[in-house]
Amino acid sequence: MKKYEIVKEHKDFDDIINTGKYKKGNYFVIYNKEKENNKRFGIAVSKKCGHAVVRNRLKRVTRMILETNKNMFKNNNDYIIIVKTSAVDIPYAALEKDILNIIKGD
Repeated sequence: MKKYEIVKEHKDFDDIINTGKYKKGNYFVIYNKEKENNKRFGIAVSKKCGHAVVRNRLKRVTRMILETNKNMFKNNNDYIIIVKTSAVDIPYAALEKDILNIIKGD
């Protein structure tokens, strides 16, 4: 992902989570909020998921899923993807399927 496609600031995360819509899946919760510019993504993984190695792996896998399926997401939206603890030992294909099912229902 490019730098302009990433939500980094804490206030942006809070704004999207508190005022945006959300959809739940088996392994992810996706919050979204409309805005004027290009789509942006933020990924959050709780410390309950495991050590830094596990959390970083989940973020890398999620980023890869987002990168390969970017066209499925609406333009002019900010997305916050929260990874649930149930996603820790799940294979890539199941995680990708869960995200796509959430987005198609949007």
